[in-house]
Amino acid sequence: MDEVKQLVADIKKGQIKPIYFLMGEEPYYIDKLSEFIETTVLSEAERGFNQMVLYGRDVTIDDIVAQAKRYPMMADHQVVIVKEAQDLSRTIEKLSAYAEAPQPSTVLVLNYKYKKIDKRKALYKAIRKQGVVYESNKLYDNQVVDWIRRILAPKNYTISPKAAQMLVEFLGTELSKINNELEKLQIILEPGSQITPEIIEENIGISKDFNNFELRKAIGNRDARKTFQIVKYFSENPKDNPMIVTVALLFNFFSQLLTYHGLLDKSPKSVASALKISPYFVNEYVTAARNYPMKKVSVIVSHLRTFDVKSKGVNSNAVPQGDLLKELMAKILA
Repeated sequence: MDEVKQLVADIKKGQIKPIYFLMGEEPYYIDKLSEFIETTVLSEAERGFNQMVLYGRDVTIDDIVAQAKRYPMMADHQVVIVKEAQDLSRTIEKLSAYAEAPQPSTVLVLNYKYKKIDKRKALYKAIRKQGVVYESNKLYDNQVVDWIRRILAPKNYTISPKAAQMLVEFLGTELSKINNELEKLQIILEPGSQITPEIIEENIGISKDFNNFELRKAIGNRDARKTFQIVKYFSENPKDNPMIVTVALLFNFFSQLLTYHGLLDKSPKSVASALKISPYFVNEYVTAARNYPMKKVSVIVSHLRTFDVKSKGVNSNAVPQGDLLKELMAKILA
């Protein structure tokens, strides 16, 4: 996020590079940077003759180079944006010759999503020398929670830790999805408001009481009554609560518990860092570790591997997922 802010600041100051290669598994900032260049470098009047958007599946490297070597008309720059450039992955290295001596008046932007170019090869080295290579990596769950807070702060909104975790549990770590939901909430909430679990439940449709976050907490507390209440809700709403997702999240939770048991330093700061979780949730892991010794955790991880396969339809003899989930909970809480 800080690197993105610096790139934006440089462009605003007129420090514009001839090539921006935007790559990586997280598309959110690739799109944001590309959109910023598309709407900022040229004035509206200049864009008609000097801005071109190409798509990787429709062009070749030669087409891109030919377009990039054109001179701008009545403007200091022309902007060439190649979206879905990852579709050119087999031939992308052919761009290295142009990257070694790019047209100074052209701003070439390549959106290379979900992939990365080889940093040992000529293209990467040439762009690093002449332009910008921005790598957008996927964030861990705990990093996404922090990202949500940081993205809301400049707009004068806050969010409770539980509400942020609910968004991550339900929407995953794809920043674009989360941002879309946050933008919807900002339409209906006054600046200065805090986004709470109740607001999430009412406006996004995620139950504040019956979700994977609460299931994990109930299991950690060995609260059988709450655990089976949530499982019953999941059984009645399987489309919104697929078992495969629940098993994956629980596998991650108990794998983290194994790590916790092996830590020499169990201070909150050390635990949060080792498990890659928010400090807000450390106490949940401390409680769970008391309730599940290391040997028991190892057995549960084995059960989760078995039920992960069953949730995908292997060796389950068409057993309803709700019944499989109940069986799994019984084994965990035994």
